[in-house]
Amino acid sequence: MSLRIASGTANRALASKVSSALGADPLAGEVERFPDGELRPVVHGVRGDDVFVVQPTGPPVSDHLVELLLLIDACRRGGAGRVTAIVPYFGYARQDRRSRDGQAIGARVVATAVASAGADRLVVVDPHTAGLEAMFAIPVEALTAVPAIANALLPDVTPDTVVVAPDLGAVKLAERYASLLGLPAVFVRKTRVNGTTVRAEEVVGQVDGRPTIVVDDMISTGGTIEATVRLLLDNGARLDVVVAATHGLFAGEAVERLARLPLRRLVVTDSLGGVESLALPVEVSSIAPLLALTIGRLHRDEPIDDLLAGA
Repeated sequence: MSLRIASGTANRALASKVSSALGADPLAGEVERFPDGELRPVVHGVRGDDVFVVQPTGPPVSDHLVELLLLIDACRRGGAGRVTAIVPYFGYARQDRRSRDGQAIGARVVATAVASAGADRLVVVDPHTAGLEAMFAIPVEALTAVPAIANALLPDVTPDTVVVAPDLGAVKLAERYASLLGLPAVFVRKTRVNGTTVRAEEVVGQVDGRPTIVVDDMISTGGTIEATVRLLLDNGARLDVVVAATHGLFAGEAVERLARLPLRRLVVTDSLGGVESLALPVEVSSIAPLLALTIGRLHRDEPIDDLLAGA
């Protein structure tokens, strides 16, 4: 089977970088948009091919998700021999459980839809939900961008720097960064008031007089980062804060919130497009090499164990 890279409209720049790294021409396709908002993707010339559809499902999440499903179906109906969904940022991953009666489990619904559309495999990067694979009937490869981001953070490392987990859910992530950077880790206890407001309550660990690197898997509204940074400063941390996350959604008032903080660097990947144009000290660590290496190995049916989040 010939290797083909198909791109949705969510992040064509990333798909182009992946194609270039693999020495493959991106698959020529089109997405027709009807006046009422309907999408109709068309993919040509994939019969018998090994097709990798690159389409993160960032904002607007539902639009990009529907486009992904239709692209997968278009590849299947075009006779593709195998279809792999490359979804660096997987929307709805946070909806992995119910907090009250009557709620949907969005991650499970999306998992069923992706498999039903015809994907043979899913590739994601640092998903918010560690148990995402258990929701899918198809194989899920969860890659990690942590080593690449940690490498980008090396210039910020001093003997007194400390890595900070902004909540209990990010403790393992912070420990991974701390191990790679040779630094200690501390964590923050927080309470989420609502979808956009977070209250940081306590720093567990020593930050007084120390530069800090706050790490998380994603930045959405910026509420968690804002509350964490302000608590660190209240506890004596230096005005020398670095923030790193795999996925930069920057939704709602995130840019305004983060712009008010004393951030020296803000490192994210290009899993989502458009972050370079933000009025923030954003630096991008590309995941194109990681995706290209993964796609090449999967195409050749080679193992990718060393690239996975649990490696």
